[in-house]
Amino acid sequence: MTSKEIRESYKSFFQSKGHTIVPSAPMVVKGDPTLMFTNAGMNQFKDIILGNAEIKHSRVADSQKCLRVSGKHNDLEEVGHDTYHHTMFEMLGNWSFGDYFKHEAIDWAWEYLTEVLHLSPERLYVTVFEGAPAEGLERDDEAASIWAKHLPAERIINGNKHDNFWEMGDQGPCGPCSEIHIDIRSDEERKAVDGLTLVNQSHPQVIEIWNLVFMQYNRKADGSLEPLPKRVIDTGMGFERLCMAMQGKTSNYDTDIFTPMIQAIATLTGIEYGADQKSDVAMRVIADHIRTIAFAITDGQLPSNAKAGYVIRRILRRAVRYGYTFLGRREAFMYSLLPVLIETMGDAYPELIAGRELIAKVMREEEESFLRTLETGIRLLDKQIEEAKKAGKTVLDGHDAFVLYDTYGFPLDLTALILTEQGLSVDEAGFDKAMQEQKERARNAAAIDAGDWQVVNDGSAVRFVGYDTLECTTEILRYREVKQKNATFYQVVLSETPFYAEMGGQVGDKGFLIATDGTKYEVFDTKRENNLAIHLMKKLPATLEGDFRAVVDEERRHRIEANHSATHLLHEALREVLGSHVEQKGSFVSDEVLRFDFAHFAKVEPEQLRAVERIVTARIRACIPLQEYREVPIDEAREMGAMALFGEKYGDHVRVIRFGSSTEFCGGTHVASTGVIGTLRITSESSVAAGVRRIEAVTGVAAENYLYEQADMIDAIRQLFNNSPQLMTAIRKTLEENAELGKQVGEYVREQIAEKKRQLLEKRVEVGGVRLFLVEKEVPAEIVKDIAFQIAGELHEPFVFIAACVEPSSSKPSLTLMISKDLVESRGWNASQLLRAAAKHIQGGGGGQPHFATAGGKNVDGLNAAVEELLSAMELKA
Repeated sequence: MTSKEIRESYKSFFQSKGHTIVPSAPMVVKGDPTLMFTNAGMNQFKDIILGNAEIKHSRVADSQKCLRVSGKHNDLEEVGHDTYHHTMFEMLGNWSFGDYFKHEAIDWAWEYLTEVLHLSPERLYVTVFEGAPAEGLERDDEAASIWAKHLPAERIINGNKHDNFWEMGDQGPCGPCSEIHIDIRSDEERKAVDGLTLVNQSHPQVIEIWNLVFMQYNRKADGSLEPLPKRVIDTGMGFERLCMAMQGKTSNYDTDIFTPMIQAIATLTGIEYGADQKSDVAMRVIADHIRTIAFAITDGQLPSNAKAGYVIRRILRRAVRYGYTFLGRREAFMYSLLPVLIETMGDAYPELIAGRELIAKVMREEEESFLRTLETGIRLLDKQIEEAKKAGKTVLDGHDAFVLYDTYGFPLDLTALILTEQGLSVDEAGFDKAMQEQKERARNAAAIDAGDWQVVNDGSAVRFVGYDTLECTTEILRYREVKQKNATFYQVVLSETPFYAEMGGQVGDKGFLIATDGTKYEVFDTKRENNLAIHLMKKLPATLEGDFRAVVDEERRHRIEANHSATHLLHEALREVLGSHVEQKGSFVSDEVLRFDFAHFAKVEPEQLRAVERIVTARIRACIPLQEYREVPIDEAREMGAMALFGEKYGDHVRVIRFGSSTEFCGGTHVASTGVIGTLRITSESSVAAGVRRIEAVTGVAAENYLYEQADMIDAIRQLFNNSPQLMTAIRKTLEENAELGKQVGEYVREQIAEKKRQLLEKRVEVGGVRLFLVEKEVPAEIVKDIAFQIAGELHEPFVFIAACVEPSSSKPSLTLMISKDLVESRGWNASQLLRAAAKHIQGGGGGQPHFATAGGKNVDGLNAAVEELLSAMELKA
């Protein structure tokens, strides 16, 4: 069976068992502060499992794209080196929410593997939870007895808590699990060594392919367990491993998921796959990483230097580095392999086809950028090697190796490889220490200590009424204390709330909870977590029971609504002016500003921005009323013309917002008519990434203030030009006069340099066969540098040039040292090292190259001592 056939057979089988087949959620997670990426099939169902969302389908199955490169699931360093680890992978899964449990899950897994796929029962092993007496957990005899219908007892293996007790996190749903392992070794190997001894021993051909999780407990903050009100089945099967078993291969990379890509890489590089272990690993790394990068971009995560974007950038750079080091690729090439990926996976994931242009553009620009960075890093490492050799060192400092890793993307093995070629090694312990320190800093910055939820009133249904009102009567359902960065606050869940919880780029509401006695308790933010509106409060009411008035900050909400509605108008206007390829790639809507990211491959010209602004403003003046449609079936919403964005997960029913011809899926809050927005002014347009532009704008009062600021600035400029009625003419004339004066100053400076150089050359000072030049007065550093380099260009004898000057503009001391290159080579002098040592006298520092260096400082009185140290160090004192 091909990979496409296997994927479809899984969905068809579980559909026949009454499961609703749902599409994969985006690989990039939005709206969940605990996750950057979907790392398991159950992520999109977390809110159902936690009881925070309605169960629309009690039986569900899908093929979910996942990414594991951070947190406890970090497989990155194994990827490409072994046969079965990946960054991006697909997980086939089936779920039951309060419906069937262990019997059906186990029986159907067995039926699918042995009767549908016809995998040999003799090659299958299962594990069951052995129990944990310390926690009062017994062996999972129920699962073992069900498996006994299908397998002999010796192939039902006890597994420990680490392998066979699944937990969502430190708190939350958990339960025993049962793993299915398969032995894909040859018959001869299986006869020689019993597969039973190799289960969970990291053997590359005796591997886990399916994990059946039986969620039946809830883990509390104190570590204790309580039964879940509704038990859940959550299964996950590694699609790539299943294809390996089905296609008779011993490596995932030999299946039809990867072979087209690997063959394309081999053809492109002219290197045969299978000829060399290092180039083979490189090809596997690239084949794996291209999938991850492409899916991340199409799901809305562009490479960047922060959070999830940083993870994607690091994966892309890892692939580029393997191509650079082991395949000899000095130019961008991965973007050209995108058509091969689309041919392999485009049918199952059409977002790849829709986003192909953007993916290729972003990948190419990122590749080219990193190749330039890589060259810079190699030059820096070459310099470090040179300095180490001169100092007689054989080991590169671990911290220096970490800087190369962190700043230039150099993994430790690349640094070690280059050092080995130069007869050096690297301090791995120092590198590990620096890495651990960075991880600790990141962990401490993000650490959140959350207590258990304390139930005040029963009820799990939470109703949002904020589309229709900004205040309502409510009660506190539950709360918990949270500590982060030495701050303590409370998360509060209300039975009914008008507070919009941050989502879809719109910030959360602020406001108050007002007790019946009139006491106000501030809500300083509202977040969304696992489909719940979480109200953040620094102080809890003295009495938690009873009714409260929940009141949103009305003025702030209205400003947010104006900015959000304006983004819809802006989106439509951009499509009209620039073309239908414009698509939202991100947005941020607050009470102060709106930010809109969109797909476009060139700078938006000023006249285009003005045209966009005019269209939006005209529609604001037209007072177009809001048309809101709630709980619209998604197919019906598409027929209405509502735009669906790739990278977003939509339910069966959606909310549609329409202002005239602008029609979008949207869960945010909006003005009643466009006239309320007042006006819009674009304040900036810039590039975010390859193929993605960003517009920032303001509306209403903020737009008026922006215009006032512009007018005030023009008035201030006019006053500088004596209130000239022809302001532009006056400015142009002044610039022309300034340019002419600049030429005259430049000519004067050149004459100064020539005269100073002549004086220095006429006055011959020689010590020990070295000609010495000393400059000690108020001379700008730029002039000193020019004199030094001119002398170096004219002289053909060994010389040392020292300048100890005071900057006329700042009255601060500066040092300049130039050593002729023949002296650098013959006597081993290094201007950078010498100057760094001398700069301590002027309370400063600097550096440069072996033949030329500069330093600045604060202590003018130390200049003489600095010169004395330089002369002594080079033994040039007469």
